[in-house]
Amino acid sequence: MDWSLAVLWVAAGALVLAGVAGTVLPVLPGPPLVLAGLLLLAWMDDFARVGGWTVAALVALTALTVAVDFAASALGAKRVGASRRAIAGALLGGLAGLFFGLPGVILGPFVGAVVGEYTVQRRLGQAGRVGVGTWVGMVLGLAARLALVFAMLGVFATAYLV
Repeated sequence: MDWSLAVLWVAAGALVLAGVAGTVLPVLPGPPLVLAGLLLLAWMDDFARVGGWTVAALVALTALTVAVDFAASALGAKRVGASRRAIAGALLGGLAGLFFGLPGVILGPFVGAVVGEYTVQRRLGQAGRVGVGTWVGMVLGLAARLALVFAMLGVFATAYLV
């Protein structure tokens, strides 16, 4: 095996692995990295096994993961009657949580939504419900993103190996 080809294989694998990790941890743009790794693998084979339809399906699945990412938290928050300030608080809490590792990523949006809602309604019970709704939306969004990323891997593997 040529060294340059081996380096490309390692780079593609690293992109896919970083993308799967980024799907769970919002530090990295997960699905686009998975797409980049899979496109690199297809390019290395001159798109002989992975053609245009497969690439189109991978791009569509990537776009869907981005849409799910934006919609999940907002839908969870809206379902429990969150204010705009609570949704903004969840976004800011998520960003701030990045600096505190995994506990911050998990708790940041919840705390941000609670604080944002509390500043509007001054009722801790409602603020807590909004925080939980936002958090549940995030967890469901994460599950959907993971499912879509693994669907991308399955579509690629099917095209590449069959």
